[in-house]
Amino acid sequence: MARGGKALKAAAAGLALVARAAAGIERRRRAAIAAEPAGRPEALPAGPAVVEEQVPPPRRPEAEAPPAPYLPTHGAFGREVHPGRPATPAEAVPWGLRVAAESTWRLLLLGAALYVLFRVVDMLRLVAFAVLASLLISALLEPTVSWLRRRGVPRSLAAAGTFLSGLAGIGLVGWFVVWQVTTNLPSVTVRVQDGVDKLRDWLVTGPLHLTQQQINDFAKQITTAINANSEQITSAGITGAQIAVEVLTAMLLAFFTTFFLLYDGEKIWNWALRGLPRHSRYAMAGAGPKAWATLTAYVRGTVCVAFIDAVCIGIGIELLGVPLALPLAVIIFLGAFVPLVGALVTGTIAVLIAAVTEGPFTALMVLVVLVAVQQIEGHVLQPLILGRAVRVHPLGVVLGVAAGSIVGGIGGAIVAVPLIAVTNTVVTHLRRRNEAGQEVFVALEAAREAAAARTAGEPATGSEQRSPAGR
Repeated sequence: MARGGKALKAAAAGLALVARAAAGIERRRRAAIAAEPAGRPEALPAGPAVVEEQVPPPRRPEAEAPPAPYLPTHGAFGREVHPGRPATPAEAVPWGLRVAAESTWRLLLLGAALYVLFRVVDMLRLVAFAVLASLLISALLEPTVSWLRRRGVPRSLAAAGTFLSGLAGIGLVGWFVVWQVTTNLPSVTVRVQDGVDKLRDWLVTGPLHLTQQQINDFAKQITTAINANSEQITSAGITGAQIAVEVLTAMLLAFFTTFFLLYDGEKIWNWALRGLPRHSRYAMAGAGPKAWATLTAYVRGTVCVAFIDAVCIGIGIELLGVPLALPLAVIIFLGAFVPLVGALVTGTIAVLIAAVTEGPFTALMVLVVLVAVQQIEGHVLQPLILGRAVRVHPLGVVLGVAAGSIVGGIGGAIVAVPLIAVTNTVVTHLRRRNEAGQEVFVALEAAREAAAARTAGEPATGSEQRSPAGR
């Protein structure tokens, strides 16, 4: 019995210990439930097993609001900024005025650069005109050199033969003019004296009704003016001698330059290209041959037009009985190298000679012939021969000739139009090249975007579809 009572007491003590442990666990569960925030799911019922600590899920970062733009409270000069007033004075200037100001200072800078360039050319006008004349002569003779080289003639022999032939042709033309003038000078002098006598009789008996005394007084005044300005005439003669020396020097320099352009023109052009910036060489390498083709076509067309003008005017002068018809035709041929106005200006010499030797009616008929030939040149010859090679408007030709004559005299008038034509060709080529490059760039960008779109829309390849376990 004693042993059974002890066993019962031990069992009761164990049950009391278990009851106290269960009560403690229940209290902790209720305290945990009271400490949880609202909306959290209810905890699992407690049991004798160990309860794991639950980690709350990470919170998603909330989208940050963009920072408010900075709005200055004061302008550049300490003034308070209002919504209806610009912050700076530059913003108050209208857009059109800004564009005009930007364009103006760039034009002023370009004008200053052109002025400096013209000043340098004026200082070196002897060299500049010699180089330009050699370019024109080389453009006329270079096709012959190329033709000889294609036939197997050595380059040095082709250049030397063509150069000497051109020099001989120029010498023959000059000799012909001098020979004709010296041969017909006595008869022309007699005709001029007769013409002066007829003019004097017309002044006395004509509508002016001048007296012989008045004519004599006028002749004395001319003689007195010549004697009074003898020093100026002498200085003009010295200046003329200096001009003759400069012209002779320019001719020798032009001949020397022409020979080397015919002999080594391609190497000289490559050397000039190496002096340009690297990014500009390819553009100018393409523009150079086009400019040379334009210059060659201009010179050959101008020679053809000048020859036709000289032949037509020379035939008209010969039919009208004006003396020195052949020398006058040669002078008109040389003057026709100035487009539109050259033949007319040099043709006035024929009008004066006709007026003195044959009378006013013949002079008027010579003027009619000049005007008719100029009209044919302007409306038929120029568009037909030079229209495709030299695309310059007649207004541009006239303005270019006027500007060239003001800047450089006769030489400037001769080189103005070919310079304008070459510049127009170069600018047109560069503009078309830039437009073509822009079109290629746009096409490449469109192709790249299309390829990227196709790549994004295509399904994965076989290697991408396989799982890592299958590899």
